[in-house]
Amino acid sequence: MSKLKEKLYNKIQNHRPRTTKLLKEHGDKVIDQVTVAQALGGMRGIKSLVTDISYLDPMEGIRYRGFTLPEVLEKLPKPEGAEMPYVEGLYHLLLTGDIPTQDEVEELIIDFNNRRGIPKYVWDVIDSFPSDSHPMAILSAAVMSLQRESVFNVKYKKGMSKMDYWDATYEDSTNLLAKMPLIGAYIYNKLYNPENGHRYPDSTLDLGANFAYMMGKDKPYDDVSRMYFIIHADHESGNVSAHTGHLVASSLSDVYYATSAMINGLAGPLHGLANQEVLRWLQGLKERMGGKFPTEEELKKYVWGTLKRGQVIPGYGHAVLRKTDPRYSVQRDFCLTHMKDDELFKYVDALYKVVPDILVEQGKAKNPWPNVDAQSGVVQWHYGVKEFDFYTVLFSIGRSFGVLSNIIWDRALGYSLERPKSVTTDMLEKMVGVDKENLIETH
Repeated sequence: MSKLKEKLYNKIQNHRPRTTKLLKEHGDKVIDQVTVAQALGGMRGIKSLVTDISYLDPMEGIRYRGFTLPEVLEKLPKPEGAEMPYVEGLYHLLLTGDIPTQDEVEELIIDFNNRRGIPKYVWDVIDSFPSDSHPMAILSAAVMSLQRESVFNVKYKKGMSKMDYWDATYEDSTNLLAKMPLIGAYIYNKLYNPENGHRYPDSTLDLGANFAYMMGKDKPYDDVSRMYFIIHADHESGNVSAHTGHLVASSLSDVYYATSAMINGLAGPLHGLANQEVLRWLQGLKERMGGKFPTEEELKKYVWGTLKRGQVIPGYGHAVLRKTDPRYSVQRDFCLTHMKDDELFKYVDALYKVVPDILVEQGKAKNPWPNVDAQSGVVQWHYGVKEFDFYTVLFSIGRSFGVLSNIIWDRALGYSLERPKSVTTDMLEKMVGVDKENLIETH
């Protein structure tokens, strides 16, 4: 048993009594109330999921295992000469709640290297897709095809104890996480960069550096990869991708089924495509300016024009956050160091100084500050990844670390099949005293 797995086992043994005690002694206590708006509005804000992996604080942003994002980036071990930490170190933190040592990270890198072999049939599945296919469809199918490798599936059929579900799930999850960057890079090269060919990983490199190498990108794209995967790794359990993964896994489907479903949820335009919309909007502004950089007044006019057409300002606002997204701030700091003269970044920087005040003046936005998407596409564009459709593949690789860490712990603590209760519109109207006979009908 690896040191990480042994540490995780001990953490699980200590945590299980806490969940058992809560259910046995406090299971009937009410922790939230549900409004009609929440029932009709996608269950937004209803406290009905439990995760110890991350928490989204409205004022501080995402916390991974209690650590703010700046703390995570400061405390996690880094490769020599790198600005951003090892992604493997983040996996250790998400699973255990402990900041790993350099030795622990290096052991995990070796473990990942030993797990990243991909069967030929997976490459065949990817190659069978037409060259104009969406990369998310290919990624989902490639992950789904790996299901035949599931350790959990084999052991479950042999009568595995419920107490050991986490163990097989850990094996499947770590196997899949080791493979995801290889699959993502292969999809990119197949669709957009065929001259780069099929680059096999370098055993001397960590996950972030290997991804850059397989993509054919020079430094500092290794740090871009580490940064991107870390800041997108988790965002509580209620967002579409995380919740979809949890929901599917709650039926004891293995992590290949669950991760493929997570990817499908992330592909939706209301969830994973916002960074593309930001780039389109910025490029529309740039085109309108005809080669000259806009003045502050011209920027304000463009922003107000977007709002008056009934559209939102892409990359601004958040369902939970009420301050600037720290994931945006991390990327902004990186841009100021490495690409402050990039034209699109200059647009992002200038908009940061005018958009919040306009949104406050308009009075409709609960949060006028930029979120992670306001900058993430701009960074990828600067380093030559200009294919919008691929950005969600990058998002998927990062998000898999949080989703799979959560699923391992779901299995460890024996969380139940998810099955919320539904009501009809008639029942809802009766609950709130709507007089249906006096409703005004419009035709």
